[in-house]
Amino acid sequence: MTPDDLKAQLKQVKYPGFSRDIVSFGLVRSASFADGTARVAIGITTSDPKVPLQLKREIDQCLRALPGVKETVIDVAVSAAKAPLTGGGNLGGNQAAPKTIKYAVAIASGKGGVGKSTFAVNLACALAQVLTEQGRPGRTGLMDCDIYGPSVPLMIGLHGSRPNTEGDGATATLVPIERHGVKVMSMGFLVDDNTPVVWRGPMIMKTIQQFVQNVKWGELDILIVDLPPGTGDAQLSLVQTLPLDGAVIVTTPQPAATNVAIKGGLMFQKVNVPLLGVAENMSYFTDPAGIKHALFGEGGGIITAERLGTSLIGQVPLLPEVRQGGDSGLPVVVSAPQSPAALVFRDIAETLLARLAKPATVPSST
Repeated sequence: MTPDDLKAQLKQVKYPGFSRDIVSFGLVRSASFADGTARVAIGITTSDPKVPLQLKREIDQCLRALPGVKETVIDVAVSAAKAPLTGGGNLGGNQAAPKTIKYAVAIASGKGGVGKSTFAVNLACALAQVLTEQGRPGRTGLMDCDIYGPSVPLMIGLHGSRPNTEGDGATATLVPIERHGVKVMSMGFLVDDNTPVVWRGPMIMKTIQQFVQNVKWGELDILIVDLPPGTGDAQLSLVQTLPLDGAVIVTTPQPAATNVAIKGGLMFQKVNVPLLGVAENMSYFTDPAGIKHALFGEGGGIITAERLGTSLIGQVPLLPEVRQGGDSGLPVVVSAPQSPAALVFRDIAETLLARLAKPATVPSST
């Protein structure tokens, strides 16, 4: 039995809380087989004592399922997670993360199609407005981590833009582009519209690390991180690279969205990232007569929040202006700051800033 045979078998072992296996994540350092004994060494970074034990147990069960394996020797090398820069916990902090970022908040959904990027863009613009009124302009950042389908440049009015660089060679840094008071970095700035990003996990991980460590963010009060759907490479890379102070889960009211949103929230709890709340997008439509219509059902946001042990921090109405703002690059928070949707985003922004200023707690996962 070869090392490749053992690694092929180990692809059945998922990292706790994620959909990717330990081989794809590059955690398996060595694998060998001799005289009926399978030997495996893995290296992980975590502050959760349950993770090494769970992995060791699952690896043992996985290997013993192979014909000829009578015994296993499993070496789990654990590197302690660095303390976060601020209040949040993480799976594996990195000292190379910028110390100029006061708070970092992930916007996640679990599934696509719920308007997460639209939500992230409008929230970032609302935060920029609030901070500017407090005398702190230019201290809001937006990092688009949707590597495969970056839409933030279009939605915030930077479609076709390219960032400048400072320095040369290994010391070169990207300079984020500022729009509507928000400093933005996205994969969409670095590839052509007609060039698909066909990358495996390690390339995604490296890109996200560069977005954190090799972008000149400057002094930020808050960095909003727009995550792609799912619980895979991008999510793991982020929590290993940037100490997160919290996450906001975005869902729409119907069960098809809330069921997956709950899984996304549980993933953050497993890696010790506090949940700051749940936002319900496309909550209702108000017709010209002023009557509200629950086009996608009702109650999904509050159900998701209750299941995750957090609270519902806002319900964004379904309005044409929100979609039009995303297509035109002029978010509704900027184009119509007194509109119903913009006011909801403003309330959410103020709520987040207030919650971040208080010590965060991590609800127990179920």
